[in-house]
Amino acid sequence: MFMPSSKEIERRYDNIRGAMREQNVDALIVCGNQYAGFEGAVFYTSGFEIVHRYVYVLIPVKGEPTLLFPQEARWIGDKKKPFVKEKVWSEIPGRWLRERAEDAGWKRIGVYGLDYIMAVRDYRELQQGPFELVPFEFHFDMARAVKSDEELVEIRDSMDIIHEGFWALLDGFAPGKTEAEIMAPAVEVFFARGAGPRMMNIVLSGEHGEAEAHFKVPGHRRVGARDLLLYSLEIAGAGGYWVEFSRALIEGDPSRRTLQMAEVYPEAMEAARKMMREGVLAYEVHQVVAEMFARHGFALGHLSGHSIGTTMIEHPSIGARSEIQLKQNMIFSLHPQVIDRDGMVCLYTQDTFRIGSSEGENLSNIPWKFYSRADAQRQTGKA
Repeated sequence: MFMPSSKEIERRYDNIRGAMREQNVDALIVCGNQYAGFEGAVFYTSGFEIVHRYVYVLIPVKGEPTLLFPQEARWIGDKKKPFVKEKVWSEIPGRWLRERAEDAGWKRIGVYGLDYIMAVRDYRELQQGPFELVPFEFHFDMARAVKSDEELVEIRDSMDIIHEGFWALLDGFAPGKTEAEIMAPAVEVFFARGAGPRMMNIVLSGEHGEAEAHFKVPGHRRVGARDLLLYSLEIAGAGGYWVEFSRALIEGDPSRRTLQMAEVYPEAMEAARKMMREGVLAYEVHQVVAEMFARHGFALGHLSGHSIGTTMIEHPSIGARSEIQLKQNMIFSLHPQVIDRDGMVCLYTQDTFRIGSSEGENLSNIPWKFYSRADAQRQTGKA
């Protein structure tokens, strides 16, 4: 795993503690667990890679941070790598945190991961304390939203890995194989290049040139000659930074309805890219995409996108109510899922963008179109 420089670590802690002071928070508990995409905040603040179970990083507004492990995780994960030096193992970590806070006289404690990540047994212990627990997801994510030059190097490496995996997947794409068999070559590339368990590869698929409007894990369904496959490739490379990418796969012809959706994509994604610049409000990016598809009679299945980093989904979102001002070197996944009027079929894409000074940068150079195995053979010179 990539380890940040001392200058980068100092930058991160200065930004986080600045947010803590703004919110009048005495300490911050950063939560992480094994679930893909929910481990990144711990790695970001400590350098520890979660292998199993869960971990906390306690960051006082003044003083040294602490890595806190449940006692049963003593032998899980490399404890030599983290840049946070103080490590504690506790039978019930929430009790240790409560007692530490009581001893220090803290009044307000921020928690990143209060709603989705913190273990219930630890929350119960913290609830008994005389202090206030303050949700801190938004403030933490905004403190890390603008990526440094060091981080951008790792993000681009993750993008290179996902590209290699995509071409490997496409090279093995053929009717008669299962959705899982088609996915397998990409997973092999991802793991070999350092992604480890940090990946979430799901698929939208269907018959007759259309994809059903729900995501699923690639399984043992055999792919037909005219099946449409939309693999959502989501991985973090050795540096721990997530990127997302998707392109449409089909050997036969897409349906008329799918082609109508596809006609809008290149224009909509390019319009969004041009909007991804310093000073634009996040909802304006969503608006330009949503309105373009609405003019053609289609709706979006969910948010257009979200910030992305060492956690798979970070604030701010690209959605109808997101009034956050974009800043240069923020990184976003833009993934409009277009749904037909009946809510039955869809088309989907994903790209990862860097916010620029005058326009956005698409970190992928692979054009949006329908891909077949012949495209992979041309890419590798096999054709």
